[in-house]
Amino acid sequence: MTMIVGLTGGIGSGKTTIANLFAQHFKIDIVDADVVAREVVEPNSVGLKAIVEHFGVEMLTQDGQLNRAQLRERIFAHPHDKQWINDLLHPLIRQRIDQQLQSVQSAYALLVVPLLIENDWQKNIDRLLVIDVEPHTQIMRTCQRDGVTEQQARSILASQASREQRLSYADDVINNDAPLDEQAKQKLLSQVTVLHKKYLALSEQIR
Repeated sequence: MTMIVGLTGGIGSGKTTIANLFAQHFKIDIVDADVVAREVVEPNSVGLKAIVEHFGVEMLTQDGQLNRAQLRERIFAHPHDKQWINDLLHPLIRQRIDQQLQSVQSAYALLVVPLLIENDWQKNIDRLLVIDVEPHTQIMRTCQRDGVTEQQARSILASQASREQRLSYADDVINNDAPLDEQAKQKLLSQVTVLHKKYLALSEQIR
């Protein structure tokens, strides 16, 4: 049985950066819920076909992809449509994630789920690694990365679990508050290395 380490953090915390360190330096297999969420609505997928049947062809771009902006606008204006989308996609996402976890070859798996706490995924993992940053850092990074206003960034933060909630569930924590210069990268790698050794030892215990 492969040990599953759940990795989560609020928007702008650097989840992908940390996950990539585990993959690049220690060859740990990553299953990313955001990637899976895009896969289940690819052209000709069951998910996309159901969305088009329910909402119409205006949910497609000219090249047959999901029109994400159109879908966001629709579910923002109609909350019951958001529930319909969740009921459709969440089982498909979980099924695909389970399939990928069963194919893991590394000593343990890293399951990256941005809304892990919010969607109550704790029961599906063996340990929880939280990437922790100050809220003002999240806002700054989100504005720079996504080109949104500070108010929009704050709204996103308000819709997610609070920093305190995430930390209350954490088994392990990596602080990623510093600007990502070479010195900060080395400090992050040091934290990842310590955790990797811990996870290898723990994975041996549950095999």
